Amino acid sequence: MSVDTATLGGSVCLARGSTVLALRVGDPEVSHSNSLLKDINKCLDRAAASLKDVGLFAAASGPGSFTGLRIGLATVKALAATLGMSCVGIPTLHAVAHAAGPATATVALLPAGRGEVFLQLLSVSPEGSVSSLDEPAHLSPINVLEKYGALKTLKWSGPGAHMYRDLLESYAREKGIEFSENGLLKPIQHQGWTLAPEQKNLSRHVAALAFQQFERGEVVDPHSLSAIYVRLSDAELKCP
Repeated sequence: MSVDTATLGGSVCLARGSTVLALRVGDPEVSHSNSLLKDINKCLDRAAASLKDVGLFAAASGPGSFTGLRIGLATVKALAATLGMSCVGIPTLHAVAHAAGPATATVALLPAGRGEVFLQLLSVSPEGSVSSLDEPAHLSPINVLEKYGALKTLKWSGPGAHMYRDLLESYAREKGIEFSENGLLKPIQHQGWTLAPEQKNLSRHVAALAFQQFERGEVVDPHSLSAIYVRLSDAELKCP
């Protein structure tokens, strides 16, 4: 079972290997604290399963919404600890890149608040393996373009990319770079910048990456599951 509470609305997925058994996409207007357990139960009901049938718990581990991350990770840790199961934490930006499909270079973007985005450059193999090409960071959209603007072949993915779609296209046109949408359909070596379709069911990609780690034996004890925050929360920044 995998959960994404790093993004607005979030989602829950129940899968067996690479097969999705049930999926719930949350409501962006409803807090994860009010919806997560309900969505977990609805997924279990839809698959005619119970928590005792779950052999691995996975969560998007950040970056993302600070409150959302804490809710999701605390829930997954509690369920896994109670049932004596292992956990996997999947970096949210890895799941965002995976959702966009194969590419030699994908910039995954998530809104970070305060006019910034969380970002990371990753590659996604045809088999769905995700590799980091740099470290996750938080920057203004303009600084993101300054960081990656020299790359002539890029795929852009995630809510942050769609939030600043017009800026991406304007910058690409200015630099003489072809810009197209629906990057999920483009070949892996497509020249230019492509914007991948928006994916609201990120938990299914968390599940896919978690299954890869499970097969490699890369699971952790529930108490070892931790968040990737990248930057301090607004509340922490306000502290003297």
